[in-house]
Amino acid sequence: MYIYFTLCTFGMMDKKLNRLKEILVREEVSQKDLAAKLEKNVHTVSNWCINKSQPHLKDLYRIAEVLDVEVCELLILRKD
Repeated sequence: MYIYFTLCTFGMMDKKLNRLKEILVREEVSQKDLAAKLEKNVHTVSNWCINKSQPHLKDLYRIAEVLDVEVCELLILRKD
């Protein structure tokens, strides 16, 4: 909840924050397969992939585990 509030507060919800779609293509995993493994709705995973919404931190760790990648690979790094 705090992370979501922080992102909204700083106006970052319209920015690309994750690389999930890129990683799924690289790992040759469909959104449908990921949704099934996470026990999530396919629509939810689709929204994550288009950066319409962002997964909770616990979901990010689960996604990384399922895809066998590091959590940091799923995120866009900001260069300030």
